Amino acid sequence: MSNPLHQPNDHHDIERIAIELMPFESQIPISSGNASRLFASRLALFYGAVFALIGTHLPFFPLWLRSVGIDPSWIGIITAVPAVTRFTVLPWITGLAERRSALRRAMIVTAIMTTLGFSVVGTQTQPPLVFLAYVVAASMWTPMIPLTDAYALRGVALYGLNYGPLRLWGSAAFVVGALACGQLVDMIAGQHLIWVIAATAALGAALSFGLQPLGGSRKQPAAPRGASALLRDPSFLAIIVASALIQGSHAAYYTFASMTWQLAGHSGLTIAALWALGVIAEIVVFALSPRLKWQPAVLVVIGALSAVARWLITAQEPPVAMLAIVQLAHGLSFGITQVGTMGLMLRQVPVHFMVRGQGYLAACGGIVASSTSILSGVIFARHGQGVYYVMAAMALLGAAVMLAARRGKALSHEMERG
Repeated sequence: MSNPLHQPNDHHDIERIAIELMPFESQIPISSGNASRLFASRLALFYGAVFALIGTHLPFFPLWLRSVGIDPSWIGIITAVPAVTRFTVLPWITGLAERRSALRRAMIVTAIMTTLGFSVVGTQTQPPLVFLAYVVAASMWTPMIPLTDAYALRGVALYGLNYGPLRLWGSAAFVVGALACGQLVDMIAGQHLIWVIAATAALGAALSFGLQPLGGSRKQPAAPRGASALLRDPSFLAIIVASALIQGSHAAYYTFASMTWQLAGHSGLTIAALWALGVIAEIVVFALSPRLKWQPAVLVVIGALSAVARWLITAQEPPVAMLAIVQLAHGLSFGITQVGTMGLMLRQVPVHFMVRGQGYLAACGGIVASSTSILSGVIFARHGQGVYYVMAAMALLGAAVMLAARRGKALSHEMERG
């Protein structure tokens, strides 16, 4: 029986999109320059709004929860909600958007509902009510990035663009949002912080209406059976598992880096500068990614091995000068892994299944990231910086998964040619 993902007339047929066979740009049709620039500029603005929301939410939301009198045990429960919605509600929403051929519409609806959700959260002070309102907000918010990435990859295929220069605006906006938070925390009362988050979400909702419809999205309806076949495709599974392991290896860094740097005696300004170095390196990699001529699978392996080196060095509790160099590796451990993963998604996943594919990618990443965060907390409590040895092992396993998939693909083609 033929695989429903790989039909003879589909230009994404696996025989022609295999990772090793052609350079990334060679499969992308070139369209109108004006339409391309319009698409890119509006998507860049929307990416900026989406990640500015993350940049304001990350430091503001726990502070707001504490300011309205919610105790730490409830704060822990409430802040865990987005990690859960990533592998529960998120795949359902991305699947629904794909079945209805309504990617842009789903982006608009989720942006509006996210704004409304955070606005309702801001009117509550009782922990159970805050929790319920936040469940609704997070259920709409967490699908926004995979929906936006799917929209971006469809535009990449349609207009002959590159993913990295589009995505870098999200990273830049994250930095701006986080820095703005640092200024505003001392200027406004804590109970008003939620309205900064809601206002940032509203900006994204307003910008979503400017997103261009992508022509031709209804020409190839996404059959649920075909989309579910992604999960029976070993190459696709290798992509999402490798990505989840490499990106998930950042869990200890995201959770404990600031704490350990502070305990080591570094000032708040130094800590902020170290975080900023990582994001700046990420932005540079996204900007330069069109010049990278390696295959996407190779980029993922480079990102994984960079993460291994980064975590092994971090485990040694290096001095601040070495930490600054290590932070620059974020451009590789995160940035180049992301670029390679999106390149593989564009090659491996038919465009009419891209929304579902991004949902599966996000869900797998959410499961690994949430599990790793819990595990890293247990390990950190007992072994401190030794937790980074586990993170290095995770990244190395991600590299092994990608190399095994790449080798298996090459052997498969050798057998077919023979």
